[in-house]
Amino acid sequence: MSAFIRRLLPLRPLSLSNKIFHPGLPEEGFGGSNFCRNCTTVSSEERLLKLDEVAKQATNTNDSISEDEIEKISHEFHDAKQRFLKVPDEVKQMPKMNPEGIYVNKNLRLDNIQVYGFDYDYTLAHYSANLQTLIYDLAKEHLVNEFKYPESCLDFKYDHSFPIRGLYYDKSKGCLMKLDFFGSIEPDGCYYGRRKLSQEEIEQIYGTKYIGRDQARRLVCLMDFFCFSEACLIADIVQHFVDAKLEFDACYIYEDVNRAIQHVHLSGLVHRGILSDPHHYLVKNGQLLCFLRMLKEKGKKLFLLTNSPYYFVDGGMRFLLEESLGPRDSWRELFDVVIAKANKPEFYTSEHPFRCYDVEKDTLAFSKVDAFLPNKIYYHGCLKSFLQITQWKGPEVIYFGDHLFSDLSGPSKAGWHTAAIIHELGNEIRIQNDENYRFEQAKFHIIQELLGKLHATVANNQRSEAYKSLLVELNEERHKARYRMKGMFNSSFGATFLNDSGQESSFAYNIHQYADVYTSKPENFLFYPPDAWLHVPYDIKILPHHVKVSSSLFKT
Repeated sequence: MSAFIRRLLPLRPLSLSNKIFHPGLPEEGFGGSNFCRNCTTVSSEERLLKLDEVAKQATNTNDSISEDEIEKISHEFHDAKQRFLKVPDEVKQMPKMNPEGIYVNKNLRLDNIQVYGFDYDYTLAHYSANLQTLIYDLAKEHLVNEFKYPESCLDFKYDHSFPIRGLYYDKSKGCLMKLDFFGSIEPDGCYYGRRKLSQEEIEQIYGTKYIGRDQARRLVCLMDFFCFSEACLIADIVQHFVDAKLEFDACYIYEDVNRAIQHVHLSGLVHRGILSDPHHYLVKNGQLLCFLRMLKEKGKKLFLLTNSPYYFVDGGMRFLLEESLGPRDSWRELFDVVIAKANKPEFYTSEHPFRCYDVEKDTLAFSKVDAFLPNKIYYHGCLKSFLQITQWKGPEVIYFGDHLFSDLSGPSKAGWHTAAIIHELGNEIRIQNDENYRFEQAKFHIIQELLGKLHATVANNQRSEAYKSLLVELNEERHKARYRMKGMFNSSFGATFLNDSGQESSFAYNIHQYADVYTSKPENFLFYPPDAWLHVPYDIKILPHHVKVSSSLFKT
């Protein structure tokens, strides 16, 4: 309102003696007694009345302008809704992102890479969704049999549609949530057990939906592919205790479930279950051997660094490559160094010695390892000794892994290049390529723009009925578009890389932090020359595989 007052008032200042100077009349200097004889002296009350009258005129003018703006925005919204009736041709013609592409966060020259390192689980080996059910069932049985949880927990069933990667669990409050890039709780992505919390409930618990990255570090981050079963089991147990009206400690639930998940891995239950029926759990891939052999032919060094035991890796690799390898060939010949049970991420910071593993006797030698010999298997060890033995320099090494913290955080700090293998990336890109998703994304952006214009029209105390009605209508349409976008990925938490409004998630932030490049599987590198220069796109804001659909596509 002050801008309108300044525009309507004379441009001459008021005198400090309560005298108002009439514009256009001659004046004399302020320094002496020769004030303008035609000046009119007014009281303070009269001056305030005059200012109040001017302010009212400004308010009326402001209200008139605001109503005009609201009417204009309403017309824009009506026109946009007419264009929402069909997908514009421009959306259909937009270029599509490659589900098998390599996406770059930091520039990388492949001609400088001489050494390729790989994790095993979910990097070289991909698993079917059946594996999550196996882990879930084994863990719930351990909770009942060993930790004496209610036998009714045995009736739980793993729900493939519920969890995604990159969720956070609050051990103090028992909430399972998805965070966005800046650490805010997703409005439709916070669960207590299996019940989604409302925005009001989130604010009651946390005061605000904003957690922040510092506070998020105190939450449990569920990052790797094995965390799917863990997240689902935590939520199911919390819900079970709530329904049964049993008292429980949210921290103990996490610790018990985590111990159960660790047990089924460390005990070998999961490994033996997979190897007993590999067709049910492992997904064969004929291009894997082509990729590894191509690297060897180009003179590259290869190493395998995994936390899994050797017998499990050996059984899996032989199954995965049995149709590609000859009867006398061994997958071990593809690698210059094979290290099992490496105990990552401690591998990167400890000083544990390497031990040579005897495959036939299933024993470890105690002699010092000062060289990596061909066709030998090594256990444990540490990064410091690894670099001393191999003499491989950081910038010439790239390491592939699926777990951002266990696999990639250490190598990135050691100067290695890092490649994140995110299996679900391929499917999420296919969804983003779909014209229906891009259509909803463009609608969402248009409504966001109109909401921004609407909020800018008037102050809080001047909101008319027309304003409130339009605000409700815009928000309803915005919610519909947001809900449709989310439902195309996962009905509970939406996309792994995106929040419900199409912006980046907290998982995306971690990808940006720890991965030089990321892709859905290692063999995607087959589609690129071995001396390719991989560059960050010039117009990238955060993650390069995201395409922002412009709202201008709907404008005439």
